[in-house]
Amino acid sequence: MERLQIRTTRRREFIDVTQCIRRLVEENGWRDGVVVVFSPHTTCGLTLNEAADPDVAQDIMASLERLVPEQGAYRHREGNSDAHVRVSLMGASQMLPVEGGSLRLGTWQGLFLCEGDGPRARELWVQWLAS
Repeated sequence: MERLQIRTTRRREFIDVTQCIRRLVEENGWRDGVVVVFSPHTTCGLTLNEAADPDVAQDIMASLERLVPEQGAYRHREGNSDAHVRVSLMGASQMLPVEGGSLRLGTWQGLFLCEGDGPRARELWVQWLAS
């Protein structure tokens, strides 16, 4: 298993990690199969969406803010309940296909780390599964 270290800079942000995953696939010589990318954090998740237009990530974050506001009638006392709820909606992992040594995503797709309670040092675990 490979580990990626990511430093976030804001309380909430999306960071495109697609190139980091592509680089791991190439450096490790992974040919055909899938990579599973997992976030071992309860306030930081992953999503696959459009990476060509940065407004899409901003729209998703704004929509999540409307759905799950930072201040709410939460019982968790740490002050980050909104981040826990958002990550539950986003998910903690993504499975990405690899064919012929290349990550296979749709034309506009990218993988985003979704920070909900930063800034923090985050880690992503990347596991190779050969076909």
